[in-house]
Amino acid sequence: MKKLSVLGGNANPELTREICQVLGIKQTEVLVGRFSEGEIRVHIKENIRGQDVFIVQPTCPPVNDNLMELLIMIDAARRASADRITAVIPYFGYARQDRKDQPRVPITAKLVANLIVAAGVNRVLTMDLHASQLQGFFDIPVDHLYAINVLAEHIKERKIPDLVVVSPDVGGIKMARAYAKRLNAILAIVDKRRMSPEKTEVMHILGDVKNKNVVMIDDIIATGGSLIDAVRALKSFGARDIIACASHGVLSGPARERIASCDGLTEVVVTNSIPLQGPGPSVKIKQMSIAPLLAEAITRTHKSESISSLFEEIRN
Repeated sequence: MKKLSVLGGNANPELTREICQVLGIKQTEVLVGRFSEGEIRVHIKENIRGQDVFIVQPTCPPVNDNLMELLIMIDAARRASADRITAVIPYFGYARQDRKDQPRVPITAKLVANLIVAAGVNRVLTMDLHASQLQGFFDIPVDHLYAINVLAEHIKERKIPDLVVVSPDVGGIKMARAYAKRLNAILAIVDKRRMSPEKTEVMHILGDVKNKNVVMIDDIIATGGSLIDAVRALKSFGARDIIACASHGVLSGPARERIASCDGLTEVVVTNSIPLQGPGPSVKIKQMSIAPLLAEAITRTHKSESISSLFEEIRN
């Protein structure tokens, strides 16, 4: 069998180290730095000729720097004669612009997918895309994992009584239903209207949340504005403790301050697909590791085994 090689850039070095620890292998040494004028410099310092190479690099903030690092690392691995290159992208940036919903706007999700394929990658391993149809933007195999195994287990261990799983919008119903099934809870939906890319207005709550403990499921928490609006609406409808779970904690702009000052929000649970931004820890934000999930997917991909069991519950 071809030798397994795992390397990563500057986007999330701690996650790369954790994955290698779970796999029980030494991380492939790579230099990812800058030339004096700011151009990205990559040098893979070990022989990877004929190896099965996995490059761990979420395209999180700073998005453009991390995306270019990924593309250049892929090119370096291809020119170093790697046998197969898999881009492990726990968080896929530019995913929110996935269609032309206004005149004269780009479809950047497709553009970025084209760039990654053109760089020379053979397959992509990602997690909780903003929209599942983004898999079709790639002309190569895409394995789409879900954080439900990590986040739902954390909630289940809490043994929360009178639990309701809430979807923040209609588009998240399928995912919220999978969590409700796993947690043996009922389902509710936040009916909201999007005023702009960063602002929404909550119209109504579909379902009974009065005197219930709520777990709200989303894929991304960016500025936290939509989250706080939903929490206030849920509290106005009589909800008790509210926990928010999101696969990707972007937490940009005033997100941390909004979360810290929101009295109705008990806890925010995110994965380490993205390193937590901002100074210091937050008592309300808990980060769960997806390293075991990614390591298992990498192992099965390397051995040409099925990984469908890692996301069977979402498809049902």
